[in-house]
Amino acid sequence: MELTGAQIVIECLKEQKVDTVFGYPGGAILNVYDELYKHSDEIHHVLTSHEQGASHAADGYARSTGKVGVCLATSGPGATNLVTGIATAQMDSVPMVAITCNVTVPLLGKDSFQEVDIAGITMPITKHNFIVKDVTKLADTMRRAFMIAKTGRPGPVLVDIPKDVTGAKCEYTFKEAEPVGRVTKDLTEEALERAVALIEAAKKPYIFVGGGAVISDAAEELADFVSLVDAPACDTLMGKGAFDGTKPAYTGMLGMHGTKASNLGVSECDLLIAVGSRFSDRVLGNPKTFASNAKLLQFDVDPAEINKNVIATAEVIGDIKEILKRINPMLKKQDHSDWMAHVMDLKEKYPASYCTDGLSGPFVVEEIYRQTKGDAIMVTEVGQHQMWTAQYYKYAKPHRLLTSGGLGTMGYGLGAAIGAQIGNPDKQVVNVAGDGCFRMNMNEVATAVRENLPLIEVIINNHVLGMVRQWQTLFYDKRYSSTVLNDGVDYVKMAEAMGATGFRATSKEEFTEVFAKALDMKTPVVIDCVINCDDKVWPMVAPGAPISDCFDDKDIEKKGM
Repeated sequence: MELTGAQIVIECLKEQKVDTVFGYPGGAILNVYDELYKHSDEIHHVLTSHEQGASHAADGYARSTGKVGVCLATSGPGATNLVTGIATAQMDSVPMVAITCNVTVPLLGKDSFQEVDIAGITMPITKHNFIVKDVTKLADTMRRAFMIAKTGRPGPVLVDIPKDVTGAKCEYTFKEAEPVGRVTKDLTEEALERAVALIEAAKKPYIFVGGGAVISDAAEELADFVSLVDAPACDTLMGKGAFDGTKPAYTGMLGMHGTKASNLGVSECDLLIAVGSRFSDRVLGNPKTFASNAKLLQFDVDPAEINKNVIATAEVIGDIKEILKRINPMLKKQDHSDWMAHVMDLKEKYPASYCTDGLSGPFVVEEIYRQTKGDAIMVTEVGQHQMWTAQYYKYAKPHRLLTSGGLGTMGYGLGAAIGAQIGNPDKQVVNVAGDGCFRMNMNEVATAVRENLPLIEVIINNHVLGMVRQWQTLFYDKRYSSTVLNDGVDYVKMAEAMGATGFRATSKEEFTEVFAKALDMKTPVVIDCVINCDDKVWPMVAPGAPISDCFDDKDIEKKGM
């Protein structure tokens, strides 16, 4: 049948079983929106308050459901407003398709009204991108975009379509979406056998879990692997929930704000088994001293990650779930009881702790955990509250912590929470924000209200840019340059003005009470939690220092710092 380009876009979305898209209309994309209007019973369009919110919502939808997230924007500033969300998805390997429309083909390259080369702009921050100047190539390009986004190591793909292409006609034939297979082409028996030999020769192994284990849904196989190796397990911020955080073998996060048990244990181990981790600077500290006593065995789907930041002794390339499925039957049950006892002693000696006087970020997170019974989808912005949410909420399953790990995007959380709540209507979604982050995209409260979502926005309000202030306190002689937010913004009134319910909590008792109310309301709620401006995230590793040099407030007191 003969269809317009706009109709082909919608039909291709239906081929891919897309049920939700996030976006904001404009002149260049009007043809697509006109067709979307006619298919509103099949594809739900979420009108966000800003295109950046749409990109983050598509990201949160993808991370929480495992499906490809889709966002739409018009030309020029509409398209450029997606850039931060696309870069966020690229850094954290999130499957997303961003569809933008541009000026007509004859106007391209002529500085036309609302024209930008969005394909050129996003080339470094996408897995792939396209500009479609011929309507006969549109359907196949859309199909390729989805396949690229979700195959292997996932990532964002941008498809830019000039307006006249969306109006032009050509023949269209329906095609079922191709199934996505797991990447195994580089997964060899030789690599597996070498990995098994390293594991069986180790006396003090440690398992380090990254976001790749979450993406590949390898939790079941990973649990078996940890048991077979008889080793402690730690994770990255992105790896939360891949290994059950309530299990005794779990020792917490590794790196700059990792636990002392994990940082000290990894520094002592003789074999570090990295499962889907890219070894970012926040994990490594000083790369020259990182796990210096250990051989490194690296499992990863992306060959580019091998030897990029650390040198591997051996590697196994392939989908994490498939690697673990194949290696587990090859392993004999190991016995490292003395090593496990030592690491468990470290865990007991250095538990997570915080000042219990008054309302604090850690208390808020622990209370959310208690009241949600550990079953919420937790979303965060970036900063102190992000670390507290990683440290004090126990993630027993994957896809339960959505956060901007690689790019560190302030303003990410509320849009992502909207996407997660729409993708998981039966789950409670909670976004934990700092007051500095919340200001960046708080306009998306209006989107949550419009969609009548039961999500809860918790603002950890210390009236400062908390993480930057922490660094200024520790490393800049308390020169608080541009980090004090001493204005009169009232977040409760703001929430009410946008149609949400607003609460304020200044004590532990008040927060306990209002969060319970929020859970019962099943409508958007904003809770302003006022805490001390000098609360800090502990432990910490100074930038560039060995991770074994982790310190906390007690260490500072001892040294008289």
